[in-house]
Amino acid sequence: MKLGLMSAALPKLSLPQLAEWAAGNGFEMLELACWPVSKAERRYAGVTHIDVTTLTPDKAKDILGVMDQHQLQISSLGYYPNPLHPDPDHRTLVIEHLKKVITAAEMLNVPIVGTFVGRDKTKTTEANLNEFAKVWPPIVKFAADHGVKIAIENCPMIFTNDEWPGGDNLAISPYIWRKMWDVLPDSNFGLNLDPSHLIWQMIDITRVVYEFGSRIFHVHAKDLRIDREQLYQRGIMSLGMGWQIPRLPGLGDVNWAQFISALYGVGYDYVVSIEHEDRAFEKTEELVKRGFLIARDALRPYIH
Repeated sequence: MKLGLMSAALPKLSLPQLAEWAAGNGFEMLELACWPVSKAERRYAGVTHIDVTTLTPDKAKDILGVMDQHQLQISSLGYYPNPLHPDPDHRTLVIEHLKKVITAAEMLNVPIVGTFVGRDKTKTTEANLNEFAKVWPPIVKFAADHGVKIAIENCPMIFTNDEWPGGDNLAISPYIWRKMWDVLPDSNFGLNLDPSHLIWQMIDITRVVYEFGSRIFHVHAKDLRIDREQLYQRGIMSLGMGWQIPRLPGLGDVNWAQFISALYGVGYDYVVSIEHEDRAFEKTEELVKRGFLIARDALRPYIH
């Protein structure tokens, strides 16, 4: 198993700068952000460490040269939009970019693309599953044709009022995952599992690992603290808003020893990629880096 990081929290670093810092601080893999070059629509989005729209074989060779220079590997390319967005033009735009990320992964010999299924937050789960069945089979086939696995993160994407009431990502729970795999049993369609999103949904993390181990392609290491006072004040019908607090690994409610033990138990032996969304460590680049090091030190005893 290898320790990695998701690059979106360090948007101002060039890829060579990021690689140099990561390798110098004991990281082994990078999950590289591949949003279109644009202004971010939300925190930790809109980051471009690889511009897939201009990638050529020569540029890919240069990128791999940077990785080799620092003895790093790319664990996945990350792009997390809403492919089930109710606006058909927006949907088309993000799906076309997702396909460019997939072809870039093939060019870079990266086995995985991390993304979201998406969701129309105003529609029921059943209606979204019906839309999923129309939209996603061609995307997964496209990825398979390029030798790439799709790893869906299980984030509900309901942090703010504009994501209310249903959130912007469907793939949040075992029930829904099973429904998705009924439609798409393809072997290249699985999970980028983030245990923090299971904490506030009160879903048993260890059981998830043991039940779905063969579908776990990539792992995000993000922690979460339930703010019990705000849970008391707001109640569970606020769906976590105001009482789900993203933290760095080791500073929240995830039992990392238990989680990683379960990963070893099902034979998972790829990356644990730190995803930094902790507001206490994001005001400056140095604070972000300090946060990554805190997370590294919390996880390193379990990862070799």
